Amino acid sequence: MDYSYESEHTKFIREFLEKNPHVAAKRLEARKMWWDKKLSKEEQKRFKESNDPMKPYVYFGG
Repeated sequence: MDYSYESEHTKFIREFLEKNPHVAAKRLEARKMWWDKKLSKEEQKRFKESNDPMKPYVYFGG
């Protein structure tokens, strides 16, 4: 099997990032702002306590 195939999308992204290396740094900055956050023990406890279990089938039974 030939594993050397590269989709047009993958090729575009790879070439774009090679031409614009600052984009990778900006992506990491944005990730830190929105996702990589430290939560205090109190916040973690509050999130765990507020977690409602999902209903078995969400589309019916309202």
